[in-house]
Amino acid sequence: MSDIKLTIDSREVTVPAGTTVFDAARMNNIAIPTLCHQQNETPVGVCRVCLVEAGGRVLTASCVRPAENGMVVVTDSEKVTSARKTLVDLLMADHPSPCARQQQSGDCELETLAKKEGITQSRFPQRLSPRGQDESSLVIAVDHEACILCDRCIRGCDEIKGNNVLGRRGKGFNSGIAFDLNDPMGNSSCVSCGECMVSCPTGALTNKSVVKTVLPEGEPVDVETLLKLPYFEKVSGTFLDLNKNAVVLRRFKKGDVICREGEYGSTAFYILEGTANVFLASQMGHVKSSGGATGFLSKLASRITHRQQDRREGESDRRSIPIDASVDLSYDNPVAQLGAGDLFGEMTCMSLYPRSATVQAATDCVMLEMLRNVLDIMQRNKTLKAQLDANYRRRALEDHLRSVPMFASLTPEFIDTLRDRVELIRYNKGDVIVRQGDLADAFYLVRIGFVKVTEKHSDGELVLAYLGRGGYFGEMGLLGEGRRTATCTALDHVEVVRIHADDFHRMMQQFPDVRRQLETVASRHTEQNQQRAATAIHVPLSQFLTQGLMEAQSLLVLDLEKCTRCDNCTRACADAHDGVTRLIREGLRFDKFLIATSCRQCRDPLCMVGCPVGSIRRRNSLEVIIEDWCIGCGLCAKNCPYGNISMHPVESGNVAKRKATSCDLCTEHKEPSCVYACPHDAAHRIEPNTFFRNLVGKAENG
Repeated sequence: MSDIKLTIDSREVTVPAGTTVFDAARMNNIAIPTLCHQQNETPVGVCRVCLVEAGGRVLTASCVRPAENGMVVVTDSEKVTSARKTLVDLLMADHPSPCARQQQSGDCELETLAKKEGITQSRFPQRLSPRGQDESSLVIAVDHEACILCDRCIRGCDEIKGNNVLGRRGKGFNSGIAFDLNDPMGNSSCVSCGECMVSCPTGALTNKSVVKTVLPEGEPVDVETLLKLPYFEKVSGTFLDLNKNAVVLRRFKKGDVICREGEYGSTAFYILEGTANVFLASQMGHVKSSGGATGFLSKLASRITHRQQDRREGESDRRSIPIDASVDLSYDNPVAQLGAGDLFGEMTCMSLYPRSATVQAATDCVMLEMLRNVLDIMQRNKTLKAQLDANYRRRALEDHLRSVPMFASLTPEFIDTLRDRVELIRYNKGDVIVRQGDLADAFYLVRIGFVKVTEKHSDGELVLAYLGRGGYFGEMGLLGEGRRTATCTALDHVEVVRIHADDFHRMMQQFPDVRRQLETVASRHTEQNQQRAATAIHVPLSQFLTQGLMEAQSLLVLDLEKCTRCDNCTRACADAHDGVTRLIREGLRFDKFLIATSCRQCRDPLCMVGCPVGSIRRRNSLEVIIEDWCIGCGLCAKNCPYGNISMHPVESGNVAKRKATSCDLCTEHKEPSCVYACPHDAAHRIEPNTFFRNLVGKAENG
């Protein structure tokens, strides 16, 4: 292309055709201030601070005005400088001074330019962004009040890094930058590469202070070495430097135990080299008490009983056991192998749950051990996420589907068609996955974490269920009227497998038995929800929610007008359970009844939340039971809000020394021991909805 000649501030310059006025001045060392434009970026002309006279009646933004042959440009006339000062003054009116960048390093470009223009305080009324600060990211502090909408962060994210996370949202004074679909930065797909911080001219995007985290074991890894690893591609070097103590290199010899089931931890492991075996060391079996020779209330001895000898009605014939890794364990042989590229310990790291399995080096291994702040950023890394998702689709999708008994009949061919069609989506604590009343467009399987299912009523919100790995939701809307019947929210770090509505309906057509089972379950859930709603009409819902009575399926109530406080009930329970009572004669009160502290067989059991292997579950009758692969971590006992689960020592020579137990309603006998032993007919096991509905009904009629 031919060159053109123009005059800038009385200097004749020659530049290639197509050059902007701004670049023409820069190429000839003529400074034009700007806030929204950097070299090698697509100019957008949004700040207008680079305005100049270019031969017309109005001023023009030099970054977007092409230079023309014979053009006369003036960059510092009185008209230009006056307009520029007004623009800077207006920007300062919407800017907190000093901003975070000015406080940390003294190089906020807006405040520097304002100082140069002699502006110490804006003459216009200050109006700061209504969005305030966003502290959700572990790496980057977001201050929307300091943002001047220059779009440099957007162009850095999109054009330089190609991450396409940032964009504009809103109009007028309410406009601002947004992450993904206007999510908090920490919940977005941001990989914390740091390009937005480098691009930002103010304190709107700044590095957070150093995170002082230290892993006591392992070799420190320098930032340059980490950045050479493919799964750290696009991760901010500044972030890794700030968190250099939060990731270490671990070397394990063949046979070394890397972590043990039931232990608490705060780290995850990523295998670089070698293979490791993951297995359950705990003995498979139920805790069962066998009666002695001296009669009904004799002291009982606890022992481990295998499923074949202690078949429970409605017990799950689970083929696999969910663990905190990319594979599940077979029930019949709970051992699997992990190799290079596998991540394990994710839920322990992100949500501080107990380890779900024992991991032992099968060969010499090299691994990265990391804390949550590093793992959180790695999970946003598109390269690593693609690798982990591919591993799941290839190795675990079929086992995950088949771990749900009703999906056991799906053919390998059908599952193969799903591998590239399902979506793996991550949610942070508190994120709403589906909302009651929305269109039903997908079916979900829970892969990691726990989901709370709630239903909104006019008098409040009811918790319908807590779903862990192997749980599913979304079928009722797809099989029914096409609307979500409940709201599902992430209780912690959650990952779900999303099966689109078209694939779900195709599955229903090809596998009628799966459809029948799903419809049966959906019908049962609908009936249960209707029963709850009917109860809420007769009994004040606020009273039920306050005392947790709506949660229960079976309550032990003591009629205080008949009870003489003889404690026969607690002694009978202790005699029936190795001397340790599962009943305390104290608790909440409703009318003249005491709700004793004893397992309520909750309809919405909090004890299920966090079980690392999913061994505590509900029967179809809503009775809570503990499966035989319990690893004895004790989390269910800690989670029970009523103190009704105990960790029971068992007679076993194996690794497991205890397992979780709760009130079994003395199912081997005609009635619970506590009820049988009461001499005054004060103790009763009741179904609360019916009991209290009748109680309130009598009060209203009397």
